[in-house]
Amino acid sequence: MRNRQAEIVNNLSDRELLINVYLTQGILLILSFVIGVILFSEVWFIDEIVEFNMSDMLFLGGGLALLVVLIDQFLMKVLPEDKLDDGGINERIFSNLSVPHILFLAFIISFSEELMFRGVVQTHLGLFIASGLFAIIHVRYLAKPVLFTLVVGISFSLGILFELTDNVLVTITAHFLIDSTMGILIKQKAHS
Repeated sequence: MRNRQAEIVNNLSDRELLINVYLTQGILLILSFVIGVILFSEVWFIDEIVEFNMSDMLFLGGGLALLVVLIDQFLMKVLPEDKLDDGGINERIFSNLSVPHILFLAFIISFSEELMFRGVVQTHLGLFIASGLFAIIHVRYLAKPVLFTLVVGISFSLGILFELTDNVLVTITAHFLIDSTMGILIKQKAHS
């Protein structure tokens, strides 16, 4: 399956790859709302998982993001490049986007994934199922032990953050800061 996915991805243009990212996130967002309405038994379930708490968003979400980025940068310095290679997918996605586009894409990804995995799945099925499903959807990392361990660690960290705050805005903030920072770093590396 891994080779088949790599072959499919390699046959996509950079534009097609980006469109697939947006389509995947759109599908995830629609599923979040449909499953959310079913599980919460109400159309407007967002109020149950969202609280605008700027200090939690900045200090807890921002703190987790900073920790993840620092760990990632440390690993990039000490591990061989092939241990952190996702097949060049992230480079293809982020290296040619403008910074505003990276920020927009990171917001879409963080919003849709956190709404689904923390807001809907974790609220009803718990931390372990939500974190496991989050890790599994990042299928391209399954054959890379270091990357898969990082994704599992990030997923559980986001899940624990949600457990502590009961606020999906905090995990969206952390996820957004992680993805946008990493995307900008990838762009800078590609153009240096």
